[in-house]
Amino acid sequence: MTASLSVVIPSVNGWGDLAGCLEALAAERTEVDLEVLVVDRVGEDLRAAVRERFPWVRVFEAAEGTTIPDLRASAFAQASADAVAVIEDHILVPAGWAQMMLDAQTSGAAAVGGAVENRATERLIDRAAFLCEYSHLLPPLPEGHVTSLAGNNVVYRREVIERYRDVLGQGRWENHLHDAMRSDGLQLISRPDIRVGHKKHYTMREYMSQRFLYSRSYAGGRTATWPAWRRFGYGLAALGLPALLFGRVVSTIWRKGVSRWEILRASPLLAVFVVSWGLGEVVGSWAGQGNALSRVC
Repeated sequence: MTASLSVVIPSVNGWGDLAGCLEALAAERTEVDLEVLVVDRVGEDLRAAVRERFPWVRVFEAAEGTTIPDLRASAFAQASADAVAVIEDHILVPAGWAQMMLDAQTSGAAAVGGAVENRATERLIDRAAFLCEYSHLLPPLPEGHVTSLAGNNVVYRREVIERYRDVLGQGRWENHLHDAMRSDGLQLISRPDIRVGHKKHYTMREYMSQRFLYSRSYAGGRTATWPAWRRFGYGLAALGLPALLFGRVVSTIWRKGVSRWEILRASPLLAVFVVSWGLGEVVGSWAGQGNALSRVC
C-alpha cells in the first residue's frame, strides 16, 4: 500500500539529533500513513540504531562525504507517495504537521513551504547562529505566492520531483530547483502556519566553520563557469560582504521584533559569523568550492 506522505531526511549530524527528529515523526504516524526515508552518511552504527528503534523507517547508506543535496536526491528517487516532504535531521515536527502538509497539496502548488522556528534557545551561541542563518524566516512571513522557500520544511508533488530529476542530480541546493520551477511557471506557496522546530547546538568554531563552508560552496558553484577576471572581481567585492551582511541581519531582526537586548547580546557573535560568511565567498570565488559542500552539515 502506497503511503500518503513521504518524508526525506538527510542524516549528517549524528544520532543525538536524528533520534529526536524520528521520535516527533513517530507521533505523526497515528494520523497519517508516513513513509520516512533516511539517507545516512554518518555510519553503520547509526543506521543500525535506527533500524532497531524505528523499524518503520527506511534507511539507506550513503558514502562519507556525500553532499546534502545528493542525499536528498537519492531519497527522492526512492519516495513512493504522491506528496514528498523534506526536513533535516535536527528538525522537530509538531503535532498535526504531516496532515497540514498533505492538506497544503490541495492548492495545486508545485511546492509548499512553511516556517522554521528556533528550538535551541538555552544558549546565546545557538540563538545567535539561528538569527544569522534564519533571520529572513522570522515572523511575520508572507503568505501565498513567493519566490523562495525554506529547504527544510517543504513539500512537493512527486510528479514535480520526477520532472526535475536532472536538476536535482546537479548536486545544488533547493534554490536551484525552485528557480527552475519558477522559470517554467510553477508556483511556490508559502504557508507560515505550517511550522517546524530547528534544534541544533553549536560551538563557536563549529558554526564559523559551517558558515565558511556553506558560503564557499555557494560562491564556488555560482562562479564555476565564469572567466577568471569575473571571478576575481566577485571575490574583491565579497571582501565588503561582512559589513553588508551584518547590517542586513541586524536590520531584519530589529524590524521583525526581536528584543533589543537580545540583538545587543547577539551582535558580537553575529559580527564574527558574517566575517566567516564573507570569507567563504571570497575563497569560493577565487579558489572554487573544493570539498566544502561535502562537509556542510
